Amino acid sequence: MQAKLQEQLSPADAEIILKRLPERIQAAPIARAAEIEYPIAAVIEMAIASFLDTIESVYNNK
Repeated sequence: MQAKLQEQLSPADAEIILKRLPERIQAAPIARAAEIEYPIAAVIEMAIASFLDTIESVYNNK
């Protein structure tokens, strides 16, 4: 069976990711989502993308 690729994080998957984080870390993306009036899934996607961009730049500069 082949999994279907999605371009965006689903709201259900975002909630699963969020619930796996410690409560103090959960608060930051929830607050940011409210502040910029974006869905929590979009905020989590942006956080992951930002992290990956940072990691990529660190490894490309070595």
